[in-house]
Amino acid sequence: MEHSSNLYIALLHYPVYNKKGDVVTTAVTNMDVHDISRTARTYGVQRFFIVTPLAQQRNFVKGILNHWQRGYGAVYNPSRKTAFDIVETRTSLGDVITDIALSTGKRVLLVATSAVARLDNTSFQTISDGITKNEDNYVLLFGTGWGIAEEVIQRADYMLEPIRGMPDYNHLSVRSAVAIVMDRLAGHR
Repeated sequence: MEHSSNLYIALLHYPVYNKKGDVVTTAVTNMDVHDISRTARTYGVQRFFIVTPLAQQRNFVKGILNHWQRGYGAVYNPSRKTAFDIVETRTSLGDVITDIALSTGKRVLLVATSAVARLDNTSFQTISDGITKNEDNYVLLFGTGWGIAEEVIQRADYMLEPIRGMPDYNHLSVRSAVAIVMDRLAGHR
């Protein structure tokens, strides 16, 4: 599958909220690395960044990638190796933005996500149309824990409309949210 030349995912482990509303750094999970990389690859994402300031957590991701790209996992499941080819770690969102801007020479637009509706939400269709035009880079920001810190949301160019399920319960895993958002933005219709 050909990669979209302008679509990226950043999974933020900092700055995000915990249950009490404190800004924290969350732990990387093996399932997120596996499932989001597969979703990203399926929908043609250029790169999937796992963002954490903790070296130990970046090394954890490196160990997963090494197993599936160069170790026994590469032979056991070649399609997993292909999915992991687009995964990278960065210490901060700023590093992600700089990396994309320098490697592409295009403007980088941040699209924050949240389970909570806001007055300034942008529709899936508007973001999808922008991606299709291929004039700018779009980085979809997904938060772990209890969501992306307000400082990142304020920095974003767009706040994507939330996924709407049942009115009395809206707490998808980040893996599920990424899959739904990617299908709405980049799925073939």
